[in-house]
Amino acid sequence: MPIPQQKFREVVFILLYSQDNGKGVIEEMLPLVMKELAVTKKTVYQALAKVESIWSKQEEIDALITKTSRDYQFERIQTVERNVLRLAIYEMLFDESIPPKVAIAEAIRLSRKFSTPESTSFVNALLDHIYRDPEGKSQDAETIVKSAAILEKSAAQINALIQAQERGEISFQPIKNESDEIED
Repeated sequence: MPIPQQKFREVVFILLYSQDNGKGVIEEMLPLVMKELAVTKKTVYQALAKVESIWSKQEEIDALITKTSRDYQFERIQTVERNVLRLAIYEMLFDESIPPKVAIAEAIRLSRKFSTPESTSFVNALLDHIYRDPEGKSQDAETIVKSAAILEKSAAQINALIQAQERGEISFQPIKNESDEIED
């Protein structure tokens, strides 16, 4: 049985964080991650594949973070926030299977779980800015704050829907376009 995307994303984040800290010897981490997160070896290897994909885009992602974050130098961004941002930006810009708003909502969730409320606001505002302008052009602070508030509300709604689906209270059906229908 596959694990929920939220848990998979946590495994990816933990591996990404560990490698960024230089403490990520995969052979040593594999049993620990499997035990602590109660996941299979297959799941860890899938997460490692995603981490490798993220690292392959690291320079581009880090440059975008640097360009977008006017108030913080890249080196001052804490390791947790930096890796939450890397994961989210990768999903927003390079993983077409994940809608950007879901990537942002999940980044906010990870930030809440692994960091501070202040970092959640920072992550939210930066990702919202990148979502609205993937080139990383500067916007005024008021626009970013308004966007962050709207996105925070959207993130809460998306998280509520995801949790309801995981509890089996609702199910999502693919949307069919008129072009998908087969004429007789």
